[in-house]
Amino acid sequence: MCGISGELRHDGQVASVTTIHNMLAHLARRGPDDQGTWCQQQIALGHQRLAIIDLSTQSHQPMTDGALCLVFNGAIYNYQTLRAELQAKGHTFVSAGDTEVILKAYREWGTDCPRYLEGMFAFALWDGEQQRLFAARDRFGIKPFYYANTAGHFRFASNTQALLAAGDVDTSLDPVGLHFQYSLHGVVPAPHTILLGIRKLEPAHSLLITPGGALQTQRYWTLDARRTTPARTESEWVTAIREALLTAVRKRYTVADVPVGVLLSGGLDSSLLVALLAASGATQIPTYSIGFEDQPEERGSEFEYSDQVVARYQTQHHKLVVPNDQVLQRLPEAIAAMAEPMFGQDAVAFYLLAEQVSQHSKVVQSGQGADEVFGGYFWYPRMQAETSGSRLERFRRHYVDR
Repeated sequence: MCGISGELRHDGQVASVTTIHNMLAHLARRGPDDQGTWCQQQIALGHQRLAIIDLSTQSHQPMTDGALCLVFNGAIYNYQTLRAELQAKGHTFVSAGDTEVILKAYREWGTDCPRYLEGMFAFALWDGEQQRLFAARDRFGIKPFYYANTAGHFRFASNTQALLAAGDVDTSLDPVGLHFQYSLHGVVPAPHTILLGIRKLEPAHSLLITPGGALQTQRYWTLDARRTTPARTESEWVTAIREALLTAVRKRYTVADVPVGVLLSGGLDSSLLVALLAASGATQIPTYSIGFEDQPEERGSEFEYSDQVVARYQTQHHKLVVPNDQVLQRLPEAIAAMAEPMFGQDAVAFYLLAEQVSQHSKVVQSGQGADEVFGGYFWYPRMQAETSGSRLERFRRHYVDR
């Protein structure tokens, strides 16, 4: 991941590079490999880079192309295909990465360019010719884009801490965000956050700020959730899901110019990722498991399960054991790193795991999200079994518990 930030003035003032540096200080962990700033009259942009694709300085950000300037966080999985298509249309490239592809895509397709991007991304692009700022977020909101808009300026960043460091943010609690925080198990859907003064760009949406300072959002993609016709058999679904998972794993494995590892808990989801990577041709896969000290009522690790996966696929395995006294001691640090409040009791474990893994790998895949996609939580069968009430009522009856 990288960190992006920016300030666009509405009040005729020159944008502040000092403000950008204040924000970048709270984005440094997201991108320790490089830092860059760019300023031109009313607009200033900042970037912290984690080099994953095209490790050379040619992909330094903010990246300019004539009157265009871009800051980007994420990975565009189809960037090589898009690059060839854009070259055929007459565009020339000076780098080998995906960042420049976004710039050329904007030159070719304008504000429709996010429709062509396949991947996880959040970016902001200043168009000096039209004096406007264009931003977009990926289809499922994997990459964050927070912003604060006032009468004097529009600021954006990859986390809320950076926006707070810039100052002039209404930190009153948003009652709607607070309601979502509890009733949706710690999830606050965009555009809300827990704070009134900070919003977030909705997934699958773009944002355009015109010279007059008006904000215009537009949805560029909608999930087609219709059932297939004719209906598939169970075996057909198994085959289709396997192919879809293989495709997803391959995209994320082959696009990176650094080794790709796996957070291996030993559970079904992460074990499946290792198997799919192996089926995709990956060898010596870096894998990481975390464990804690045993307690009388509970075992602290699931190494016996991850060990079996390691033995079968001969991964380059790392066992990370965290002493129990570190968990509470470092809990405040983990909370301070959260862009938004989380209810997950395993948040501190993930924080400590990520800290250790970052010493070995820049990129890892994990099984997070599978229970949401495949209905793995206990409330999904209960919803399915319900026969009375609307879909919303059936959902609320078994999910909203606070």
